[in-house]
Amino acid sequence: MSARYTCIWAFQVSEENRSAFEACYAPDGAWGSLFRQQAGFIGMQLLRDRRSPGRYLTVDRWMSEAAYDAFRSTCAEAYAELDRQCEGLALEERFIGGFLEPGP
Repeated sequence: MSARYTCIWAFQVSEENRSAFEACYAPDGAWGSLFRQQAGFIGMQLLRDRRSPGRYLTVDRWMSEAAYDAFRSTCAEAYAELDRQCEGLALEERFIGGFLEPGP
């Protein structure tokens, strides 16, 4: 069995864009809707830093790295289009990394 795979992204968002950013990146937002189209998607979280309100993390969970790779391949155009639509919501966007859950 493959290890579950998690992608983590960090964002810095200006005060005036926080509501729009949260609406787009929340689990029931545009990104969550796109992710749910692919088999192997488990779920996502949007986290806001309690001490720095403009700092966010997204945590996207997949059944395996292969499921995530299949999503990126299958939904490449839709992903790129949504990324363009969300451009400007964040001052900074950084991929923290892709992580595998340790197994037995």
